[in-house]
Amino acid sequence: MEQHPQKNLDAERRALHAVEHHHGEMLAELRERVAALIRAVEEPASGAGADARNALAMWCEQELVPHALAEEGPLYSGPGNTVQGRLLVEGMLAEHQAIVGLVERLRVAQGVQAAATGTAIQELFAVHLDKENRLLMPFIVQSPELSLADSVEGLHELVGHGREHGHEHEHEADRQL
Repeated sequence: MEQHPQKNLDAERRALHAVEHHHGEMLAELRERVAALIRAVEEPASGAGADARNALAMWCEQELVPHALAEEGPLYSGPGNTVQGRLLVEGMLAEHQAIVGLVERLRVAQGVQAAATGTAIQELFAVHLDKENRLLMPFIVQSPELSLADSVEGLHELVGHGREHGHEHEHEADRQL
């Protein structure tokens, strides 16, 4: 592979921080929704279980699954075409399929099964994000032929709404390095 012609290390770091920040926001939101579902299931008299399950399922369908699908194109294609990144990307794609399957199960699950399914989604997503943050994205940033900044350009599903690879966190990211 050829070296990426527009590789800018500051832009790469900003993109890395923007995606990591968005991942953290998503995981926090998922944890809150799963905790609400568990509380509702633990208090069946409240009748809030179905509402909490529906809210979690809707969030997964509107935020989590689109995030995963957005990654599969620009973020995964470059590393997936390298010898070093191919197996990691294949494993992460399998995790996406597992998450989508769990979200489908969540939609029809009731009570304790819904809480267990929500917890499974949360735990799998946390492991998946850890691999992206610690393995995949640093691999992209360090690869001369790949660009994380270019991969996430304009994709709010990957960096959050209203962000262009973390420019609003530019100074914060520079302080952390």
